[in-house]
Amino acid sequence: MAQNRSRRLRKKLRVDEFQELGFEINWTFDESVSEQDIDNLVDQFLIEVIEPRQLGFHGGGHKQWEGIIATQAIGKCTDEDTAAVKTFWKDKPVSNLEVSDLYDIWWG
Repeated sequence: MAQNRSRRLRKKLRVDEFQELGFEINWTFDESVSEQDIDNLVDQFLIEVIEPRQLGFHGGGHKQWEGIIATQAIGKCTDEDTAAVKTFWKDKPVSNLEVSDLYDIWWG
């Protein structure tokens, strides 16, 4: 690959200082969790973990949820972000929690 890329091209290609790291998340709510509880838990997740860390969550589900988490602006999620997500869901009525390693969300 060429190393002499202009800033504009690096930004367009999302490489170097414009690289974006994110991670995937999957979980399943226990059968005993009501629709209202699901709404409340997802809202709590967004308010307590996603927004304060200036992250974005793109995903959805009903009992089984999946999505991707990345920064709201061009940037890189950190290991601390993945740890915060795991910690939040640890004591919640969910199973099959999977949080992937960080990866380049544009180039896999």
